Amino acid sequence: MPFDQYPFSERYGWTTDRYGLSWQVMFASGREIKQKITPTLMFVGKQSGKAEPAINFYASVFRNAKMGDIFRYGVNEAPEEEGTVKYASFTLEGEHFAAMDSAREYNFTFNEAVSLMVNCDTQEEIDYYWGELSADPKAEACGWLKHKYGLSWQVFPRVLEQMVTDSDQKRVARGHPSPSADEEV
Repeated sequence: MPFDQYPFSERYGWTTDRYGLSWQVMFASGREIKQKITPTLMFVGKQSGKAEPAINFYASVFRNAKMGDIFRYGVNEAPEEEGTVKYASFTLEGEHFAAMDSAREYNFTFNEAVSLMVNCDTQEEIDYYWGELSADPKAEACGWLKHKYGLSWQVFPRVLEQMVTDSDQKRVARGHPSPSADEEV
């Protein structure tokens, strides 16, 4: 894609790397860069026009969520629908994200090749995020789910990482990945 410009960036462009991953590169014009890599969700096809409702949904699910700037498409930006999200920024649990709508024809949409992972410390957290995010029971498998806007998520118990690396299989079977104070190592 040739270079273009946003109201907040005088130069940007899209490229695809040798592994097929799409990247957007922007010139920050002296603005503070809060995060070197920012996951950006592009709502296309039947999801076009749903970026803002999705961001609002995320803000209702995650307790530490903040809306950032929203830039909207104007009257003369066909095929884009006036008022939909040209570019929006938001944070979830301290991580920066961006979202945009596009009514243009693309040969991609959200799929399981990319997911967002929610690390959980308790069963209550797992149950909460699963209950809030899952919208398609057919897509649920091994901690993976899809929400109502088609994006894949993983609800991940942090203890699982410890359990798969623990060499004491008896301890793992009990569900205790690390030795307790009275247990010998």
